Amino acid sequence: MLTVSNIHAHYGHIHALRDVSLEVGEGEIVTLIGANGAGKSTLLMTICGDPRTSQGTIVFDGQDITQLPTHKIARLGIAHAPEGRRIFPRMTVLENLLLGATANEAVDVESQLAHVFGLFPRLNERLAQRGGTLSGGEQQMLAIARALMSRPRLMLLDEPSLGLAPIIVREIFQAIANLNKNDGMTVFLVEQNAHHALRLAHRGYVMITGEMALSGTGTELMNNEEVKAAYLEGGHGITVEEATS
Repeated sequence: MLTVSNIHAHYGHIHALRDVSLEVGEGEIVTLIGANGAGKSTLLMTICGDPRTSQGTIVFDGQDITQLPTHKIARLGIAHAPEGRRIFPRMTVLENLLLGATANEAVDVESQLAHVFGLFPRLNERLAQRGGTLSGGEQQMLAIARALMSRPRLMLLDEPSLGLAPIIVREIFQAIANLNKNDGMTVFLVEQNAHHALRLAHRGYVMITGEMALSGTGTELMNNEEVKAAYLEGGHGITVEEATS
């Protein structure tokens, strides 16, 4: 469904992504793990068109989207729940959700609302509440639900567990699993919580300083000694040399 081939991206003079390639197949959950500053969020934003790739190609469902503007990429069926949630704090829960539906003119809004309330019943209880007054976990639920309102074919999720209590993290990851299992949703998940992410994912990648260093099934990466030491046992990352040695 998604093929990223040898892409490079820059922030000014900073070379943020270097020759990055990956694939996400239809119906898969694919995760990307790595330390802070590795370039994970930049990759998701580059898929969505901002920043632009300076080299390489991005193909979604057979269509080259490398140079498409972000709003056209969204209309093709890619939704992004960004790091930090980025909900509209002064808008109500319902207004945030309705805004998410605007990326797909054909969406049945009432049906999608019922769908996201099935995943996150708490949002239904807080429809008239301003987004900024929700708890952190509720805001994350809202960010994911808002992205789902466009009925996307591919969900890009950036650090959905960041800063949340363990019980809420489990709830969020269960919702992602249900989306994939029950709806066939394809998910590309960026996550620092490597344990949860690799248990959930069919396949995974490890990014180090803007480069892809390792790939494999979720189980293979969980059993990889370098990955275990760096991300599953309290470590703080590995170098490219360690990953490829």
